[in-house]
Amino acid sequence: MGLLLVLIEALALSADAFAVSVCKGLSMRRVNTSSALLCGVWFGGFQGLMPFLGYLFGSFFEKYVRAASPFIAFVLLAFIGIKMIRESAIYGEKADPRLDFGTMLAMSVATSIDAFAAGVAFAMEPVILNPHMSGLLNTLCACAIICLVTFTVSFAGVGLGNVFGSKHKSKAELAGGIVLIIIAFWGLFR
Repeated sequence: MGLLLVLIEALALSADAFAVSVCKGLSMRRVNTSSALLCGVWFGGFQGLMPFLGYLFGSFFEKYVRAASPFIAFVLLAFIGIKMIRESAIYGEKADPRLDFGTMLAMSVATSIDAFAAGVAFAMEPVILNPHMSGLLNTLCACAIICLVTFTVSFAGVGLGNVFGSKHKSKAELAGGIVLIIIAFWGLFR
């Protein structure tokens, strides 16, 4: 797997993180740079870490990860989506969701489970970005690319979501919750 395929895979893996970042931006009253950076770091960090862990575990866990990942992601995303819908009904326009540890951890894990499976694939089909580097170093570079791409799209997604959600916050949070639930079901049945 060369650089072009790693970039394509990075964009594909970052799609869920982008969608969730847009939803977070929709639900925030006001986004500042630190909020967008925090989302980027969480999502990018997990998207970079999980393929490396998948690579380390190799093919031993592949069948378990592939079998369980849709269900784990479904539960986490559906839970967060329901929470967002509930908060939009309870708090209305006054809600301003925080980027608390538990929520960000759950969303980061939910959006990066497929990256773990991609890392398992790296163990089976080695990444060759530079033929003079070891397989481990090539894989680390691929994970760094995935991390940076996901960081960038997540950072942008928060701002983009906030632009659209700033005028109709509770409706935007409701829509964001619905989108997360749709993503949860889509991942379960794809």
